[in-house]
This record gives sequence, structure tokens and C-alpha cells, in this order.
Amino acid sequence: MFQSKIAGIGFYVPEKVVTNDDLTKMMDTSDEWIQERTGIKERRYGQKHKETTATMGAEAAKIAVKRAGITLDDVDFIIFATLSPDYFFPGCGVLMQRILGINGIGALDIRNQCSGFVYGLSIADQFVKTGMYKNVLLVGSEFHSAGLDFSTKGRNVTVIFGDGAGAAIIQPTKEEGKGILSTHLHADGEHAEKLAYINPGCHTGVHLGKEQFGYPEDEYGGAFLTEKMFKEQDIFPNMDGQFVFKFAVTKFPEVIGEALQKNGYKPEDIDLLVPHQANLRISQFVQRRLRLRDDQVWNNIQKYGNTTAASIPIALCEAWEAGKVKDGDLICLAAFGSGFTWASALIRW
Repeated sequence: MFQSKIAGIGFYVPEKVVTNDDLTKMMDTSDEWIQERTGIKERRYGQKHKETTATMGAEAAKIAVKRAGITLDDVDFIIFATLSPDYFFPGCGVLMQRILGINGIGALDIRNQCSGFVYGLSIADQFVKTGMYKNVLLVGSEFHSAGLDFSTKGRNVTVIFGDGAGAAIIQPTKEEGKGILSTHLHADGEHAEKLAYINPGCHTGVHLGKEQFGYPEDEYGGAFLTEKMFKEQDIFPNMDGQFVFKFAVTKFPEVIGEALQKNGYKPEDIDLLVPHQANLRISQFVQRRLRLRDDQVWNNIQKYGNTTAASIPIALCEAWEAGKVKDGDLICLAAFGSGFTWASALIRW
């Protein structure tokens, strides 16, 4: 079997910068309140009706392809991770494919939220290792700002998220000991509703009881938009922040430790940890737990907010551009998110 590597990486964020002070004009919040709870100072918002999840993914993909030393025609498979697709269906994979003009190859859409890029990296790794594909284009992209609640009621979620995209080209490598060393994927749906965007959906209340969500008594059920959903603002993402925080700070160190143990390393061997940018407080907690120095962890949530599936490739690319990811470095990627899902990857660059 081949070993696989990240041959090229790129990211794209919209031009529009939205500061915490900007959000205070729309909801009852403050710069101090947001920074204290999340570490975020600003985020980017895409241009509605001009930019989409797919178009941002395409911009990031072009950069990754160029840096990999290939052309778009060399790409033989697409993996697209997002929780904010352009359409309910079809997925963003084919939409980005159309934009890039590389029709005909396979396009796989995955829905693993914050863990999406690492899940996608694991899938790409298997395809390349087996020799099925030589140039897999992996994209994580999110357009959160189009679906957030900008009222005071929604501030706990809204202040966290931003828009952006990251992409990578996964190729085979013959260099001994280089490339993706291992990936580790986990999920537990026991507490799925603690971080979820439930309505409108097709579940007809089957998971938690339709009375809770106000579904009409209709033999067809289906993806209704009801008056109760609007009144209670149930058509926006919801999160039990404290519950998610406690779960995340447990699973992050566990899955990082799993990757290190699998390959015979210890935390101090990591040259750079690139965690999913969920909350700066979570990243700092994990850093302390693993006893890592500041220069061993890359955080950029301060500038971009939580870009979900895009956060790891954006952060990894930014770190690479800053010279923090060098040939031979041991890089660890780790994510935790809705589902709940959590994952890690260990890479010898």
C-alpha cells in the first residue's frame, strides 16, 4: 500500500470583517462578554447572493491545487465537508465541481460538522493508500452567517461562528515515515440534540417527541415550518454550551492521546497541534492538559471565529504560510463537534 500526504493546502475567507462591536448593534452583547467566553475578536461574513459555501470552497481549492503542483484536470476525486450547504440537496461537492469545471469525477459530501475535515482526511487517506485515486481534493467550507439568529436570544451561538473555506490535495508518497501516519474517528449520538440545528427537518418529532417541537397532526409528517418553530426561534442552531464544553475537553485529549500512542509518541513530541477552532478556552484547556507550550499550538479563532469544517484547514494553511509547519514536523490535527463526533490525525509533514 501507498502512504498518503498533504501535497498542497489553501484557504479562503471573505473580505468582510465583522467585529464584536459590530454585533453589539444587533443584539445585547459586548466585546468583553464575547472575548471572555470564546476568545473571539472578529470573524468574516460572506457576501450574500455573491458568495456561497461552494464558491468559497472553489477558491480555496484553486490555491491548494496550485501549491500541489498539479492542475484541476489532475484531480480524480472530491470530498466536500460542510454543515451549511448551498442547497438541501444536491450537495456542495457537485456544485463546486461545476464551478471548477472538472465534471465527471466522483464527488462525496460528508456531514460530520466540526470533525468534517479530519473525517474527510481519513477517507482520502484510505482511497490514496489503496491506489484507487492519486489526487483527492478535500474541502471544508462554511457559510454560517446566512443561517444565524442575530437577535439577543441567539447571541450565545451567533457570536461564535464565521464564514470561510479550506482545502487540501491528498497524494501518494514514497517517502519513508512521511505523510499521514494514522487517523482516528469516533462518534456518540447519545446527546445529539445538545448541539443541533433541528428544524426544519424530516424527523417528525420521532427522536424526542413531536409535542416538544410543535408538529401538526398530519399523516405525512414531513419538513414542515410551523408557527411554533418561528415563535420559539427553533429554526436556528441551538447549543448547550456548558455541556458541550465539558464533553469537548474530555474527548480532545483522549483522541490526541490515541493518535500519539498508536505511533509511539508523547505530547512533547508534537511540533504543532492544530485543533478545531471551537472556542479559545477549550484549546487553552487542552493545551494545559497536554502540557504543551504556546508555540506548539496554533489558534486563529480570534480572527475568524468558528468556521466548523473549515477551521482546521484554514488554521493549518495559515500556520504553514507562517512557517510553523516545516518538512519533517510532527503535526497533530484534532476536532470535536456536533453529533457528537471527534477525531484526530497524526502527520509527519
